[in-house]
Amino acid sequence: MKKGVVVFTGFAFLLAFSVPAVAQPSSRAVETRVIDNFDNVGSQDYQVPGKTADSTVSHNWTWGVQASHYIDKEKGFPKLDYFKAQPNSLKYFNKEGEEPKVLGVQVSYLRKGENWFEVYPENDGKPYEIPFVGTVTQVDFWVWGANYLYFIDLLVRDADGRVYTLPAGNLAFNGWRNVIVQIPSYIRQHSRMRSGPTIMSFVGFRIRTDPDEYVDDFTVFFDQLKFTTNALSDIFDGYELKTIEFGDSESSGASGSSSSQGDAK
Repeated sequence: MKKGVVVFTGFAFLLAFSVPAVAQPSSRAVETRVIDNFDNVGSQDYQVPGKTADSTVSHNWTWGVQASHYIDKEKGFPKLDYFKAQPNSLKYFNKEGEEPKVLGVQVSYLRKGENWFEVYPENDGKPYEIPFVGTVTQVDFWVWGANYLYFIDLLVRDADGRVYTLPAGNLAFNGWRNVIVQIPSYIRQHSRMRSGPTIMSFVGFRIRTDPDEYVDDFTVFFDQLKFTTNALSDIFDGYELKTIEFGDSESSGASGSSSSQGDAK
């Protein structure tokens, strides 16, 4: 009986190490990428993969804000600006010569109710969506709460073009807090189609007031928007052929010249 147990154990051990390596998730592909630390206004130089396997595209943006109907427009609300500040937990990572900034928004409404405002990236004065990289597991950011019962949501667009609202809690606290939002598995982050959106993108933040909360003077600040991702999750053997254009390929040129020669004969 003991001999049988030894043989079975040895077989199980051998089987465990004979599983192909590709079936094991690679922890080396998991990384954290900063979308915006709000220090470099309009020049983030955020890099994402380009259309070809060996190319990258640099993205830059500014930030805009829009609010619901009862915002006090006569006094210039909503207001958005950058300020010299930083959460204490991030000061350790500062490099010499850097001047940390945060993004701030101030709103004031004419009456209580279901008021809201959105903070979003923009380019040339138009809303702009920031593409994610890889398969994202979570998005986190630092937010300064003024201890008002307001609720904050994260807005993302999936690879099929649908916008999802992901609850990120409330702002009923004082000072800085790191907020982490998990990305649900039901959100499609990669599209199998060659046309239309192909990856998930960041749309913006939405902050909603509690109907009974004060609304005459509210401020909020943001810092260090980033995400955790498996950057190589969508890379496969032959990835470079996924977005190839036939009119630009060498093979199409060769076949076209062969066809021309045939017609000449």
